[in-house]
Amino acid sequence: MAFIMRGSLSNKATIVLCSLLFLTPALAYPGNTGVIIKNAETSLLGDDYVLTADIDYQLSEKAIEALNNGVSLYWTYQFRIRKHRDFLWDNTLVEKSFRYRIQYHALLKMYRVSNESNGSVDNFSTLQAALDLLSTLRDYRLIEKIKISDKESYVAGMKITFERDALPLPLRPIAYTNSQWFLSSDWYLWPLKK
Repeated sequence: MAFIMRGSLSNKATIVLCSLLFLTPALAYPGNTGVIIKNAETSLLGDDYVLTADIDYQLSEKAIEALNNGVSLYWTYQFRIRKHRDFLWDNTLVEKSFRYRIQYHALLKMYRVSNESNGSVDNFSTLQAALDLLSTLRDYRLIEKIKISDKESYVAGMKITFERDALPLPLRPIAYTNSQWFLSSDWYLWPLKK
């Protein structure tokens, strides 16, 4: 009986120790890094509803270090509009996304931001200037006015996901356990104004 008790206490101690080791990276760096959607709204522009958003990028020291050592960082911007229904699940009318890549060219001492959906590329001399481009979204076309009924209610949403799977293979396990790599936003939801 004493042997079983010792084994059980040892197992509990092992579980607690493993839990602490697993959580230590997350506790070491409190949530002052990442991406926050500060505001987002839709408006009518001609025959389309367009999105305007302001985003705050706060990269961690590890992300900046990796970027400055040649690792490209990727974010996917996701958008959706759902029609509210009382008795069934909400109906998704629009789901769109596009992806940005930011990389540093050491020889040129330039940060390059690429929109991988439309192929546009911009170069900047500072990281802050590159992040400023990622931080503002203006008049992004979401849906045609004709697809929106005045009698229904709709909810628009936006999320920015940091693509940890796009990191080099040796960095991926660290990126999934260390909070310095938790660089995604939460869903930001708002009613679609008609």
